[in-house]
Amino acid sequence: MPASVGRAGESCLDNYDYVIVGAGSAGCVLANRLSANPATRVLLLEAGPSDWSPLIHMPAGLAQLARQRAVNWGYETEPEPALGQRRLWWPRGKTLGGSSSINAMCYIRGVPADYNGWAEASGDARWSWQQVLPWFLRSEDNSRGASALHAVGGPLGVSDLRYHNPLSDTFIEAATSAGHARNDDFNGAQQAGFGLYQVTQRGGARCSTATGFLKPVRERVNLTVRTGVLVERVLLDRGRAVGVQLRRGRHGSERIEAGEVLVCGGTINSPQLLMLSWLGPAEHLREHRVAVVADLPDVGGELQDHLDICTVVGSRQKHLTYDHLNQLGTAIRWWRHRDGPGASNIAEAGGFVRSALAEDERCDIQFHFVPAQLDDHGRHRLPGDGYTVHACYLHPRSRGRLRLSSADPARPVAIHANYLGDAEGHDLKRMIEAARLSREILAQAAFDYCRGEPVFPERELDTDHEYIEFIRRKAETVYHPVGSCRMGCDDRAVVDNELRVRGVEGLRVVDASIMPSLPTGNTNAPTIMIAERASALLGTEGVKSRLNALRPMA
Repeated sequence: MPASVGRAGESCLDNYDYVIVGAGSAGCVLANRLSANPATRVLLLEAGPSDWSPLIHMPAGLAQLARQRAVNWGYETEPEPALGQRRLWWPRGKTLGGSSSINAMCYIRGVPADYNGWAEASGDARWSWQQVLPWFLRSEDNSRGASALHAVGGPLGVSDLRYHNPLSDTFIEAATSAGHARNDDFNGAQQAGFGLYQVTQRGGARCSTATGFLKPVRERVNLTVRTGVLVERVLLDRGRAVGVQLRRGRHGSERIEAGEVLVCGGTINSPQLLMLSWLGPAEHLREHRVAVVADLPDVGGELQDHLDICTVVGSRQKHLTYDHLNQLGTAIRWWRHRDGPGASNIAEAGGFVRSALAEDERCDIQFHFVPAQLDDHGRHRLPGDGYTVHACYLHPRSRGRLRLSSADPARPVAIHANYLGDAEGHDLKRMIEAARLSREILAQAAFDYCRGEPVFPERELDTDHEYIEFIRRKAETVYHPVGSCRMGCDDRAVVDNELRVRGVEGLRVVDASIMPSLPTGNTNAPTIMIAERASALLGTEGVKSRLNALRPMA
């Protein structure tokens, strides 16, 4: 496709070695690593704006970002059959740094069994725990220093919270009173137990991948970053990706050539782009009059997410929670000193439990504690003061799917999450256990000094039927969708062990959508690892020596 050739209303301006579609958690990592070779020309494209908003960089600003449509895609699912036909809200980052710019910053890798499962699914030992650990370490700059399981000097700041609410200590005390272990490092030798989360912050400020990976290299002459651009499709020529087509104004398009196209749009946008590029379930594409180059039935399929149930209790102690903070005073203190409540990630404490229903050696329930009342992701302000325990089941069997709602790239896809949709009721039983364990912890004597009236559930629950009704009425996502461009060695997998889209050359997907299964915990750190791993698959200079220096001691 010569640079001078274009159809009416189109122009072809430039060509690059790599075009990265999406400047989120993975895209910023790739932009950093690939542009480290000065002979490589890299273009990074982002549909959202720059990450200029102060609310992004002040950690506690995340409470306001839910209302910022400029930096949040703000998706909604289709009506969920097992959740009373409710449409659940799915916030996803739409700015430089993607969801790492709007999330709660909890740094959790998961456990070895997660990645050994990925190795089995992909048929490639390079995805096993021992071989992905160095890629986690490559990113990390941990305030606690280097060890066999932690590293310093990487672009991603990982640190202890500079400030946390006293109620978070109360929650940890209550959890230990309920018989659970104390754990000061969820990424250490053992994951089980309760403690404060380490967070992706540096010096009390959010360290998104835009801050850690992209900002330090923005001036490289071989790296171009464009924001506010919508990629309409990947351009294909005789079975190879040769570039991308961008929407240009209201009527025109722009074509850009690339040696390789790297799709980093995330679990929602990556499968949408593949389907709009004629790659996906053939029958579904034809329904929308989209041509079919490769029939890939699982594009948009195998969607997985952590469903979450919140237990909310009122507080008799006024001004202890974050419900009625002096926002101006908090912001001023943070700008001056980078501490105080403005440095909080809100979800300060949490834990992992291997419940009586666990099916293997991994923990199966995760908790996040918030010293404030949360309803509908904090979008519904509740009267009074209180605190919230999030609890999610970590290994759901239910699988959903994404489908085009239109052939228009500007229209969001239809999200069929299919929560609690497994035929045996396996996931629902574990959600009941998660809600029961939450209430057991909150009932401990540690909370006696502040415990007020129950908020959600509104009264004491006794029977499974009562718990089921509560879960169907109030459960929400905890923001961990994966799997819609699943990696595997079977015929239905979307990408292979090197993240190459099956049936097309020069095209890879690099983001959370390739995960074969959910990790045991939050998904941001594993997504960053995937991008680090991909940078080596793409031949980045100098990787081998850096990794050898970071390999854990025997």
